[in-house]
Amino acid sequence: MRKTDDVVWSGTWVAERLGVELVEPVEPVETVENGAGSGGAGGDGAASHGAASHGAGRDDARRGGDRADRAGDGGPGGGRLKDLLGLALRRNPKRAHLLVSNVLGKHVPQHPSVIWRSGYDLGARVRALLGERDAARAVVLGYAETATGLGHSVADGLALAPYLHSTRRPVDGVERAGGFEESHSHATSHLLLPEDPRLLAGDGALVLVDDEFSTGNTVLNTIRALHARFPRRRYVIVALVDMRTPGDRDRLDAFARELGARVDLVALASGTVRLPDDVLEKGQALVAEHEAAAAAAPGAPVPAPRGERAPVTRVDLGWPAGVPDGGRHGFTPAHRQRLDAALPGMAERVAAALPPGARRVLVLGFEELMYAPLALGTALEERLGGTDTDVRYSTTTRSPVLAVDDPGYAIRTRLVFPAHDDPADGPGPRFAYNVAGGGFDAVVAVVDSTADTPALHAPDGLAAQLAAHTGHVLLAVVPSYVPACATPDVPACATPDVPACATPDVPACAAPDVPACATPDVPACAAPDVPACATPDVPACAAPDVPAHATPDAPAYVTPDIPAYATPDIPANTFAEPPPHASQDQEASLLPDPLRGPAFSSYAPDDVGWLLQDLSDVTLEAPTEEREEAIQSGGAHYAESLPVEYQPSPQYQELFRSALDTSAARIAQAVGTVTETVVAERSPRPVLVSLARAGTPVGVLMRRWAKERLGLDLPHYAVSIVRGRGIDANALRWLAAHHDPADVVFVDGWTGKGAITRELAAAIEEFEAAGGAAGFDPGMAVLADPGSCVRTYGTREDFLIPSACLNSTVSGLISRTVLRADLVGPDDFHGAKFYRDLADTDVSGVFVDAVAARFDEVADAVAAQVKEVLAADRAPTWEGWAAVERISEEYGIHDVNLVKPGVGETTRVLLRRVPWKVLARAGAGADLDHVRLLAEQRGVPVEEVAELPYTCMGLIHPRYTRGATGADGRAVTSA
Repeated sequence: MRKTDDVVWSGTWVAERLGVELVEPVEPVETVENGAGSGGAGGDGAASHGAASHGAGRDDARRGGDRADRAGDGGPGGGRLKDLLGLALRRNPKRAHLLVSNVLGKHVPQHPSVIWRSGYDLGARVRALLGERDAARAVVLGYAETATGLGHSVADGLALAPYLHSTRRPVDGVERAGGFEESHSHATSHLLLPEDPRLLAGDGALVLVDDEFSTGNTVLNTIRALHARFPRRRYVIVALVDMRTPGDRDRLDAFARELGARVDLVALASGTVRLPDDVLEKGQALVAEHEAAAAAAPGAPVPAPRGERAPVTRVDLGWPAGVPDGGRHGFTPAHRQRLDAALPGMAERVAAALPPGARRVLVLGFEELMYAPLALGTALEERLGGTDTDVRYSTTTRSPVLAVDDPGYAIRTRLVFPAHDDPADGPGPRFAYNVAGGGFDAVVAVVDSTADTPALHAPDGLAAQLAAHTGHVLLAVVPSYVPACATPDVPACATPDVPACATPDVPACAAPDVPACATPDVPACAAPDVPACATPDVPACAAPDVPAHATPDAPAYVTPDIPAYATPDIPANTFAEPPPHASQDQEASLLPDPLRGPAFSSYAPDDVGWLLQDLSDVTLEAPTEEREEAIQSGGAHYAESLPVEYQPSPQYQELFRSALDTSAARIAQAVGTVTETVVAERSPRPVLVSLARAGTPVGVLMRRWAKERLGLDLPHYAVSIVRGRGIDANALRWLAAHHDPADVVFVDGWTGKGAITRELAAAIEEFEAAGGAAGFDPGMAVLADPGSCVRTYGTREDFLIPSACLNSTVSGLISRTVLRADLVGPDDFHGAKFYRDLADTDVSGVFVDAVAARFDEVADAVAAQVKEVLAADRAPTWEGWAAVERISEEYGIHDVNLVKPGVGETTRVLLRRVPWKVLARAGAGADLDHVRLLAEQRGVPVEEVAELPYTCMGLIHPRYTRGATGADGRAVTSA
């Protein structure tokens, strides 16, 4: 790969072939204050970058250097779009182009000082916008994975603001302070895991940092969710580039007015992307052409390896003990000071380990771990400043992008290797761009200790890939930070019922004569940089005027005039989690008994007890199109309303009955297999708890099998679980008061991509961490597991389960569950409706009776299958999730929540959501008859796809607004 920097714009190749044009605004773009512009800060980058005059607690010359200073005068970071952005392509039928940042440090190796200074200058502008006092009371929040380093650099510019970034890596024992989905990313499910949840509870400004601000959906959804829990008066959105359309700008204006808060926007540059009418067709053709060429020549466009693989040498950084590896759990000004003090020594160790004569060195970060290697890179750049060694920085990523080796294209080469940090969402490929062929004499690969696994060092792993394309690989491992209160079994200085650092009435340093840690061996959730009671002679609270989490000069999360975690009007710890009730039994005694038929549901009273509240008299239904628009815009959660119940036509009802006749024996065998597996492995007398409502017919059938075939009269309850909100904690309390949690088995109908599987596991963990009863097993039992997400299942085939064909009329006439603050209080069960008026079309009993009638017929087959299942390796592979991510990317959806895999989930899309299209596996037969009928009724195309891992997939219309549904952009017809 020839060196062509500063010669050809890295968007030329795409621009010439597709006609894409970056358009800069004629006038500066204003920020938003309650819907009205407040002027200037969101302009084209012309605002003052005078960061050094404010002081940041670090040596700007060392961290910025001359190269960074030049960046403010027309170089990268100076504000011109073409300096900041290049263009690339990826398989995406909705958006042919990809904006590639030159100053983010993700895809394009860049001088680390330029990358850091770009974020630092944005932070300095925010500090000037807020004023010194309010800037010190602010909190900075960055987005994973691309903006974790950018957000941290912005926090550096604010100087006294603590920093937190979202993460996709759950950490045992750390309670979630929030979470959200990212609509435009190929990977979603962000978690907020601050070591102390009060970090987000103040009323100072919240500064949200992302690399690009386009539609703004992700940021606005985050603000809406956090504002509901931690209201504040001011928000600042920070991005490298602001690429919104006029319509998106108006939407931010309206959002600020609705919120009643000030929302400012600060960016290095702004503009729009001008696209010709045929850009999609041309883009798809280009991608197809180059992918075909790459397939014909494996390895292209990766340059040939150098020959003999380079050595891989570990270098001990001497990372300062207790300093977090990044902002996953919070990073304070005190942490910043300690890291700055240690950086020169770490850079010296790396410089000493470089091979003699190395003239071009890359510091390579790892996915979310962006700031630690960036800080190391800037320090190494300073250390080697008097030599002719050129230091660059970039990071690996999850995001797949087409590579084309052309000087005018932003992504010229890519290395592909397997994930090596045991990700929660399962294995998958990872990428390093513009590294191969970059002429690097040495690569300093920086990973955290969680990612230092055998997969990193495998023959196809990252280390081997780098060793084939550079002269030497140095591996630097940063200790993965584990918060002091992250071990759920023994919280530091806490009892199991009262988490450390969480008692609102007794501050850690309440009594100057009694240190928070009475013994030197048990730290008291102290500042991670200086463990409380680290020595017997210096107790954590030795100075009564200095909080345990602070230093005298730069208290964490604190300004001199405002108590820690407090606002002038709100007492400290107001937003901390309340202490648990005196006992589970006492709390559960206040909850009502389960609802039962015929008063609630058409099931027999002993079939199921519903741990729900009856909302039958409340109007909750909304037209499907209105619900979709509200959900995708972030205006509402799907559980806050109900879709209008689908009324099946006579043709569809006949289809259901035909499908039931065909599949009853198949379902009966799956019911028997999963029931007997549960009894054999989980508990001899399990308590079935189905997830309402898709799991409830399965729970009824499992109870029926246990009674008829095994002579067991099993209790069965139905509870609510809501994606993004968790399981009904009050239902868990009721269950714990009436049954042994170890006997509880959660039951669902089927798995898709496994979202509810993960939701349940996280919810149980959160419930126990909050003081709830321990012992609930989050491992679900399902009838069908086509996504390979669970260990206990009846089958892993993706076939038509007739109960998926209908809504309430096959589920006891019960609606989906509802969770809305004005209807469900803190001591209430989640709600649902009983549709008594649909009794004439109810087939709930018909479905159960038809399947149960085949129990005797399949008994021998069940016995044989259970033996096979119990002897098999049933560890989940999560292959369904990987398939969903691929489809989401290939079809330009960029939100896995809009891709619904499997027959059951596809049926739900057609019945409840605004479908865009259906993907059907080539040759799929009668299992899809009802899907084809529903798709025809709703005007939705069915596209046959070879090698689809599921029988079918339903795609919800991305970026839905009313009148833009269907593949042709026209409103669909109602069923």
